[in-house]
Amino acid sequence: MTRTLVASKSKEMIIGFDQPFCVIGERINPTGRKKLATEMQEGNFETVTKDVLDQVAAGATMLDVNAGVTAVNPNETEPPLLVETLKLVQSLTDIPICIDSSVSAALAAGLEVVEGRPLVNSVTGETEKLEEILPLIKKYDVPVVAISNDETGISEDPDVRFAVAKKIVEHAADYGIKPHDIVVDPLVMPIGAMGTAGLQVFTLVRRLREELGVNTTCGASNVSFGLPNRHGINAAFLPMAIASGMTSAIMNPCRPQEMEMVRAANVLMSTDEHCGNWIRRYREPAAGGEESGRRRRGGRARSRG
Repeated sequence: MTRTLVASKSKEMIIGFDQPFCVIGERINPTGRKKLATEMQEGNFETVTKDVLDQVAAGATMLDVNAGVTAVNPNETEPPLLVETLKLVQSLTDIPICIDSSVSAALAAGLEVVEGRPLVNSVTGETEKLEEILPLIKKYDVPVVAISNDETGISEDPDVRFAVAKKIVEHAADYGIKPHDIVVDPLVMPIGAMGTAGLQVFTLVRRLREELGVNTTCGASNVSFGLPNRHGINAAFLPMAIASGMTSAIMNPCRPQEMEMVRAANVLMSTDEHCGNWIRRYREPAAGGEESGRRRRGGRARSRG
């Protein structure tokens, strides 16, 4: 059974086929968020702090941390900003972290300061990227997200995306990195532009699990890009992906509709033992509050005695 261990300084978590779905909070990412990017560049971390606390409260089991605020000189500007952001996030929560950057120097800087065993996001099938990132993964003994594109770009053919994932897993083995430390992102295409995008991902996830024995993830909201009522599509997509074998997703945990579907899928996939998490989350409180309900029940019991 494939299990990917991630950890903070004080808390361990497993991504695995027999584990509850791992919700990787996506909000600490300035991409497409001009206000957040500006704040981070100015050293203002009020929104980052709020996003950390909100996502943890909403049920995130890991937090993705990205500091790519500009495409100008990212090798110089991104590493120190990522380090500062990681230190702040770690001071606010003890859930594990996913270090997210396309800049190798930023990943290296982040791995120097992060506590525990983070997930690294990411490596692609490009030879140059493999040779830059995989030595870092081996050096720090951390798991990595493998994205199924290479020098040719992102293929619309799911067989090609599977082949790229297989190439990354095999190349990682040359560095002594085991498949259980590779979490493959098979890439979710927008369903509005490609009607078979959902079916492709579900098939790919099953193949990746059965043939390569790896855990999987995705940017869940990509599937609804360009459509109205995106959260309805996302909420339907997530349990279907989970049923196909997907074990994690980078998503917004502050969307109740989507989180409810994840929790329900955990119940139906038998990874929420005795429905315990579901019951704790959604059980209606006793009239007058749980404590007063206990007192009333106790009072009735005594009067019968």
